[in-house]
Amino acid sequence: MNTRFRAPRTILAAACAALLLAACGGERAETGTAGADAEAAPAAAGEVNLYTTREPGLIQPLLDAFTAQSGTRVNTVLLKDGLLERLGAEGARSTADVLMVVDTGNMLDLVEAGHTQPLQSEVLESAIPAHLRGADDQWFAMSLRDRVLYAHRDLELESFHYEDLADPQWKGKVCIRSGQHPYNTSLFAAMIAHHGAEATEQWLTGVKANLARKAAGGDRDVARDILAGICDIGIANAYYVGRMKNAEPGSEQHQWGEAIKVIRPTFDVEGGGTHVNISGAALARHAPNRDNAVALMEYLVSDEAQSLYARANYEYPVKAGVELDPVVASFGELTVDPLPLTEVVANRREASALVDKVGFDN
Repeated sequence: MNTRFRAPRTILAAACAALLLAACGGERAETGTAGADAEAAPAAAGEVNLYTTREPGLIQPLLDAFTAQSGTRVNTVLLKDGLLERLGAEGARSTADVLMVVDTGNMLDLVEAGHTQPLQSEVLESAIPAHLRGADDQWFAMSLRDRVLYAHRDLELESFHYEDLADPQWKGKVCIRSGQHPYNTSLFAAMIAHHGAEATEQWLTGVKANLARKAAGGDRDVARDILAGICDIGIANAYYVGRMKNAEPGSEQHQWGEAIKVIRPTFDVEGGGTHVNISGAALARHAPNRDNAVALMEYLVSDEAQSLYARANYEYPVKAGVELDPVVASFGELTVDPLPLTEVVANRREASALVDKVGFDN
């Protein structure tokens, strides 16, 4: 691994440990600034203001490590809801420097509302593939959330296409959360981009016919219900498996994780890959600390930051060649679907309408 990161090893170790504890212990809402490590950092090199919908426990150790390296204090404002409204109300007076959100749709909402500005950075462009950032340099993916197949560990199945979910052989054997959840509308939007709305409607009808239970609950409930024998397969995000398999041995979540294996489906088209969503960042339109904002965003795609985040949160690094958590590494290489995420997001409203049209959640 590249060792250009200059923070002391003790600081990096502490940050990693804290992030691991936060990821395993759940997510909580809070607003604050970089913690004790920031206070012990080198002489202050200014500050940077981060507006985010991301759970503080999952990103604070990264911010502390950035402060330890740069001396720049990170002021974090958590806005689980109402980020667009907050930025709109603040207007040109906004103190936001960096905006960090989950889901490509949420990121594009910020861009379309005029709350971001272009950022040309060789560091970001070299680390992040073109289809995982805005073509106009308005936003950048920082980590990936691949939508995968959970399958019973004893099932003789080694590969899968998303299209196979509608195959009658899986009748009464599929579990999935609400079709209106952003994780699923994003997948369905990608299906529209690949196959068109009419074919996607037929596919959704077929998937609904194969459901073992009502489309509801969360992604981890898919693993729970596979263990209970309710279903054999289901669609969910890969990072939850890292949390389950690394949970306390003997706990319910650990049992759920041990009951399944992960297969990364691909779209059944030429060159098709696995569907991903993102956590991403953008430079705020009125950023008062622009240089520090750029430095923070570039740090977040460094080898060290990407590895720290990936090993603790089990999301897939956006940068190639970064060390993974062993559980995530066991899933094999991720071949990301090359369809630009902007094309996927363009279909999300139609995908949502199709979910209602076929009564997917009924």
